[in-house]
Amino acid sequence: SFPYVETEDQQKAVEEVLEDLGSNKPMDRLISGDAGYGKTEVALRAIFRTVVSGKQVAVMVPTTVLARQHFDSFEGRLSPFGIKVEILDRYRTDTQRNRLLKKLKNGEVDVVVGTHSLLSKEVGFADLGLIVVDEEQLFGVLQKEHFKKLRLQINVLSMSATPIPRTLYMSLSGLRDLSIISTPPAGRTSPEIYVGAINDRLIRTAVLRETNRGGQTIFVHNRVTELPELLSKLRNLLPEVKIEVAHGQMNKTAFERTIRDFYLGELDMLLCTTIIESGVDVPNANTLIVDDSQRYGLAQLYQLRGRVGRSNRRAFSYFLYDPKRLSDPSRERLKALKEFSVAGSGMKIAMRDLEIRGFGTLLGAEQHGNINSVGLYLYREMVEKAMRELRGEEDIGVEERAVDTELKNIPFDMVIPEDYVSDSIERLKIYRRIAVCKEENEIDELERELIDRFGRLPSQVTSLLDASRVRLGAFKIGISSVEYDSYSESIIMVHSENHIRESLGIKGRRLVVNEREGKSILYGVPERHLMKTLKTLFLGAERVVQ
Repeated sequence: SFPYVETEDQQKAVEEVLEDLGSNKPMDRLISGDAGYGKTEVALRAIFRTVVSGKQVAVMVPTTVLARQHFDSFEGRLSPFGIKVEILDRYRTDTQRNRLLKKLKNGEVDVVVGTHSLLSKEVGFADLGLIVVDEEQLFGVLQKEHFKKLRLQINVLSMSATPIPRTLYMSLSGLRDLSIISTPPAGRTSPEIYVGAINDRLIRTAVLRETNRGGQTIFVHNRVTELPELLSKLRNLLPEVKIEVAHGQMNKTAFERTIRDFYLGELDMLLCTTIIESGVDVPNANTLIVDDSQRYGLAQLYQLRGRVGRSNRRAFSYFLYDPKRLSDPSRERLKALKEFSVAGSGMKIAMRDLEIRGFGTLLGAEQHGNINSVGLYLYREMVEKAMRELRGEEDIGVEERAVDTELKNIPFDMVIPEDYVSDSIERLKIYRRIAVCKEENEIDELERELIDRFGRLPSQVTSLLDASRVRLGAFKIGISSVEYDSYSESIIMVHSENHIRESLGIKGRRLVVNEREGKSILYGVPERHLMKTLKTLFLGAERVVQ
């Protein structure tokens, strides 16, 4: 029932997802692709396969607009096959909500589309088999993990144009599977991007140009309290243009009427908050204006850009800012947005976000229980070891275990610069290769390969490879984390084993060992000597520090 021809990337993603669903382990896959590139179609195939197998599906989305859009689409595509689709959002009355919850628990509903309402303790399922998380970057870690607590063998399919660094790194390191849809649909063109100071004349020119060619404009302002005043200003500036406002605090009837009128072409311009960031799919809307764009994150700006350019008509995106409030980080974000203006740049935006924020400590955020104290890698290893013991299998040697040592607060720029490796997918592959190295000679071999392929290593890549060597060396002598305290100029080492002195073999006046807490601290290490000291500690033959 798909009305278009699938792209090669779509076909590959569908095959990977269906293969996951047919395997004997739960799926945990991320699909990354720009808005309008066909991620939802891949999810629809997974939903159909799951329901045919006799299980239920929950589709979690961040906004009521997107929930309604998915519900209408899924119901139209799936109902001819006898599949029952329902929607759960804040607009449901108590009676409607209770009736739906009862049907879910009884198995009378096959697919439920909902917002954060799906996370309520009241929501239960007869046999949940798949959770689809759309726009995963807009959900927190705990929200995305909620459904896994309900059932161990649950399949998870996440979708995003710009995955958050934590999610992207989990995909790089092999903890999650990744499918990339980078091929645009036939005829798709990139919106022209303009970044500049707020200017009434520019706004009027842009809107009238779109209106005169029969198109529509989306104007985004993310402060609800200021919308009435801005609406009045825009109506005075553009008296010939029909403008209405939409935001999440409106009542259901007024909100849905405004969105419907805009979709049907009865409005020339929609003034709204970022509630349209996910879900407004109006092919006739091909001009976007975002004021106060200095307030937004890079991924959010890119998502907003995806609201236009969803047809064969040329689209325009204007990101306007207040010069008095433009900080250096905001300037860098807007510069990056203009730099990645071509279609299919969502993964590049995510990679830039990963490079800016780093990947060494991404997995430490908001983790619970033992994970919070030992790190995700070591926690996974502990679980694997316990499972081997339960199965009566022999323990594996250190050379076969995942390297779980974490480096924290190491003050070096450890990234692969874009001007060294220009292709973002290639950088992604290199990051992953570095992450899975288990021997120093593997890192050495990779270093030689990089020099041969791309030339002399920049300092950032040298630091990245040295840090990987240090991490590997520390892991081999039983150290679970290495942290640098710049204030006290000290290196703090946490040990996964009790025999600290034997495993370390370090001697020196500045080394303090705390057997009870499983820590050792090396004082008097200025930042300029940090990497040299780390290499001496964990890569040197005798590891002697005077």
